[in-house]
Amino acid sequence: MLEFAERTLTVKIDTSKCDTCETKACADACKKYARGILGIDDQGKASVAHLNTEEILRLGTECLACELACRTSGNNAITIDIPIKGLDEYMQKRQ
Repeated sequence: MLEFAERTLTVKIDTSKCDTCETKACADACKKYARGILGIDDQGKASVAHLNTEEILRLGTECLACELACRTSGNNAITIDIPIKGLDEYMQKRQ
């Protein structure tokens, strides 16, 4: 499991699913729509090892492209958690 934080969100990648992914669409999407934070390591798994924590925070655009590309063209291994302050309370008021 790979987990890293950008400014306001957390990206979680089940890297065990990378083994059977033929497209590596997540990394391609990150290069095309963001700043290439997400790469593919020597074992064919999604990785951010080429950057340190400060670089990830600085370069992260929070574009969500890797999650969408992995879901539609890859192995659905990426989940992005975006906490929204007050959302739970708001949803309870609506019920």
